Parts: sequence; C-alpha cells; structure tokens
Amino acid sequence: MHKWIGWLTNLMKNLESPTTKRVDAADAVKASTYRNIMKTSKAGIDLIKQFEGCETKAYKCPAGVWTIGYGHIKGVKEGDVITEQQAEDMLIAELDEYEGYINVNVALTLKQCQYDAMVSWVYNLGGGNLRSSTLLKVINADDMDGVPAQMLRWNKANGKVLEGLTRRRQAEADMFSGN
Repeated sequence: MHKWIGWLTNLMKNLESPTTKRVDAADAVKASTYRNIMKTSKAGIDLIKQFEGCETKAYKCPAGVWTIGYGHIKGVKEGDVITEQQAEDMLIAELDEYEGYINVNVALTLKQCQYDAMVSWVYNLGGGNLRSSTLLKVINADDMDGVPAQMLRWNKANGKVLEGLTRRRQAEADMFSGN
C-alpha cells in the first residue's frame, strides 16, 4: 500500500512538472502542422465583450472571483483600477491563451462562427473545463449538431442557474450554429 501511495505521489509531481509544459507546447506545434491556427474574429470578440462587460474597478463576479476589465481574473485584487484601454489590451492579450485551448484540444477544423463561440465559452469557463467536458468529446466526435446542447448545460455558478449565463450560453450556441 505504501509503495502505491509513493508511486501515485510521484505520478502527480510528474504531471505538474516542466515536462508537462513542454508536452503541451509540442501538442500545439503538432496541431498547427495539421491545420490552420485560428484567431477570434471581431464578431467573437464582440460576443465576449457583450457578456463580460467592461468594469474598470475590481469586483467579485457571481462565482466569487475578483474580476476587472472584460472578465480578467489573473492577479486581480480588491481595489484594483484600470482604464478602458487597459481593459481592451488585457482582453486582446488574453485571447491568445483561450484560442490556444481551442487550437490544441479541438481535433477538427471549425468554421469561424464555431471557433468564435468556443473561444467565448472557454474565455468564460477556462481550459480545464474544456478539457474535461463532454462538449469537447462531442466536437472531436464531429457531432456538430450536439454541440449547442452541450454548451447550454454550462449555465451555473456555485450550483445556481444564472440568467446571464443562460443568455450567454444561448448566444454562444446560436453563434456556433451559424445563427
């Protein structure tokens, strides 16, 4: 039993090691070799902006996370203040990360409207939720008709259905479907 716990501990350390980051980078290079790396269109950016809104003073979102700008959460603390231009710059800079989650994890080439909807979804929910989602499995199984229903499932914060998230998921599902 003790050996098994030691083996599991070493496995967990290895999963969080710098090697993992190199593997992720290698996956990104491999993905770009086989298909075009996409970027979010103006329509996709506008969708994110519409639902995130621009807040120049830090606030706690419904999930209880300090947030500023267009949904920026990294390193935000109570009392932070930014300009609208800084919010815009932060959004554009962060899009690279969220686009990367789609470019690396989605095995198929998406239409621009599908890609934009997925980037908005991941921008709001994060790459970890994408990687563990049935949504990703449905996309990678090329079941594009099943994707909108999977998107709509993600409308809760702290276990409560939120009207704003329900509207956002519907808008993302509509965009994904080309509506």
